[in-house]
Amino acid sequence: MRDRSMRGLRLARALALALVAAGSVAYALELPWGEELHGFVEGRGGVRTRNDPGESERSLTELRAQLDSLNHFELFQLQFRGDLVYDELAHDIGKVDLERGQGFFDLRELNVVFFPVDWADVKVGRQILTWGTGDLLFINDLFPKDWNSFLLGREEQYLKAPSDAILASFFPSFVNIDLVYVPRFDADRYIDGERVSFYDMNGRYVGDDSVMRAGRRDDWFKDDEIAARLYRRFSEYETALYLYHGFWKSPVGYDVSDNRPYFPELNVVGASVKGAAAGGIVNFETGYYDSAEDRGGRDPYIPNSELRLLTGYQRELAQELTAGVQYYVEWMMDYNDYTATLPPDSAARDELRHVVTLRLTQMLMSQNLILDLFTFFSPSDRDAYIRPGATYKISDNWSTNLNGNFFFGERDYTFFGRLRRNNSVNFSVRYNF
Repeated sequence: MRDRSMRGLRLARALALALVAAGSVAYALELPWGEELHGFVEGRGGVRTRNDPGESERSLTELRAQLDSLNHFELFQLQFRGDLVYDELAHDIGKVDLERGQGFFDLRELNVVFFPVDWADVKVGRQILTWGTGDLLFINDLFPKDWNSFLLGREEQYLKAPSDAILASFFPSFVNIDLVYVPRFDADRYIDGERVSFYDMNGRYVGDDSVMRAGRRDDWFKDDEIAARLYRRFSEYETALYLYHGFWKSPVGYDVSDNRPYFPELNVVGASVKGAAAGGIVNFETGYYDSAEDRGGRDPYIPNSELRLLTGYQRELAQELTAGVQYYVEWMMDYNDYTATLPPDSAARDELRHVVTLRLTQMLMSQNLILDLFTFFSPSDRDAYIRPGATYKISDNWSTNLNGNFFFGERDYTFFGRLRRNNSVNFSVRYNF
């Protein structure tokens, strides 16, 4: 095992140095695409601060090198972003799974953008998609998330997983329109116990020794997704309407015949508004989740339909100190039918789940030191997730980051309470080029 680890580290270091050299050469020679070539090399390690029999004592031990290139041509643009990764805790670093983001290579973006007319453009390929107004709370952003990366303590950008999609954007004078078509369902990189343990619906902790595997939806043009956004600015306010047809992004349903979790069908319609008010920025967002396979709420193995609401406010409290608060509600429809059909001894969810978040960001030392604290707290579930962090910019190229992930909860089955064995502290050093 030690020899394998040393060989992997030497290989990863060589690849990382090659990326740095390539970037340096591109800049030095002023190649046509040199100004658009960026990347970084990062080492990140973490340890768990709470004993978890189902997981390693280390949360992270990895070396990562990213190359990001945007190339402009006469008729189109070509974008590439990929990560070479050596993850010492991975089960099989040699096997690449681009859907789950596992292995020595993670393709973040590879797409082509066309401009067929002045008022429209089309992006085809792997891309990071995001919309909505929430800060780490998502209602109408039904694009895949990488919850393992986020909860393990990687940089926030890795919460957004890539989609293999076609994005068509139209810009007529009266409203802007985004249409997204995903020919094969892109699920979340969901929590399965392999790196992040959790308390499951069967009343047991799932860890690396008992990884959960969900049934995949991978039929092209059958298990597809369609999303739309219509947005326009009115005075100081950005408004939007959203539509989605596809599936729940994580395996929240349970197939009794197949004896494993799966992704039920889902339709969503929503709206949002964001703008300046009361000396800061306010936002409001809502979405109705139509659980298409159980509209009556009588199947205990499929989530009920829900109405989700979010409001937030952000402002600068003092020089270089910013605060943002959010209030979020999930309102389960057909709650009486849900409780009436629950299996015996199953813990019932609340009809209304409330979550309050707070983000504090303080910049010090001419903005070279950034202190950040993000807190989730649910008064209904009586659980919380606290994510403190500090980033120090040593120079134009070098930076370090220290962050923590701490989960609290009175009950094993609540949203954050089920994750409370995953407390960790992480440290990284990064070289940007």
